[in-house]
Amino acid sequence: MGLYKLSLKNIRRRKLRSALTMLGIVIGVATLVLLIGFGSGMTSYMKEKTNAMGGDLSIVNSTGGAFMGSTGDSYLSSEAVSKIKNMSQLYNIKEETQFTTTMNRTPLMVVGLNDWTQVNVSGTTGVVINKELMDTFGYKIGSNITIKDKKFTVTGTTSEGVGMGVVIMDVDKALPLNNNKVSTITANVKGDPETVKSAVESQVDGTTALTKSDFTKQIDEMMSGLLLFIGAIASIGLIVGLISIVNIMLVNVTERTKEIGVLKAIGFTNREVLGSILTEAGLLGFIGAVIGVVVAAALLELAIILFSQQIGMEGITLSYMLPLWLVGVVIVGATVLSILAGLYPAWRASRLNVVDALRNE
Repeated sequence: MGLYKLSLKNIRRRKLRSALTMLGIVIGVATLVLLIGFGSGMTSYMKEKTNAMGGDLSIVNSTGGAFMGSTGDSYLSSEAVSKIKNMSQLYNIKEETQFTTTMNRTPLMVVGLNDWTQVNVSGTTGVVINKELMDTFGYKIGSNITIKDKKFTVTGTTSEGVGMGVVIMDVDKALPLNNNKVSTITANVKGDPETVKSAVESQVDGTTALTKSDFTKQIDEMMSGLLLFIGAIASIGLIVGLISIVNIMLVNVTERTKEIGVLKAIGFTNREVLGSILTEAGLLGFIGAVIGVVVAAALLELAIILFSQQIGMEGITLSYMLPLWLVGVVIVGATVLSILAGLYPAWRASRLNVVDALRNE
């Protein structure tokens, strides 16, 4: 009988014990994939959104600017705007503005933009409100809203800006409401973005320019620490599963002492006995990891269906959260670790004396 068949037979004849042993691996792997997949998915989604942004360069006031999602009001001076518009290295220049105000004593953020591809809109672009305003005031498409004594008709809704009221409108409508103050200028560049970035910052006082690479680096820095933390937490579950494999394999070796003696007596070498136990441990880890990945995939898909719209990530799919590299690393990693967990029990089994093993009751 080959080592592979022998190991499978040992797993099958102790179905309940094998299932309980694999359960630890399943829970550990599922938790690891769920948490890392969620963080990885958010990172990939944000990077894709960033790369889809309208311009090669985003220019803001050097004190911080006011990107979408921020609550700060910081603006480019009129002189800076004029200089930027006259720079020969820039084209397709677009202004954006952002400011905070109140609507019926409720805090409100107003965003004026040109590039609507950044926003998931239900309805049509023009004047778009978020879920908080719909829930708070009962607004819907076609409702009239008043911002700074100006009336507008709602043309669409969005889930952007969770936690506070947000109105997104065409920049030509928003700029007059904010005394024509410009928060951000986006533009395409002629030549190398990094060279043009340096030129803008050196020639226009009080500005900071950011390329798409800068945004990507910021996302990586923000998420890498978080991924490391949640990976460490999730790994605890996997370690518990591996400990259960060590325990079960030791019990198996003890219970099968006489059987191992018979195998040696009919010609199995120490190396073959060692391989049999390691194969069994590896199979437990591999099968448990595959089931864990399947469970995690099902839970992630369910989470996407239930919550993606609420957190403003309608376009996210399972491929963002469950990349092939994550599936491969987890399955291979869990299998290798399971084999390592079986090393000591396998070594003990291979070192058994044939006569003593056959006398064992």
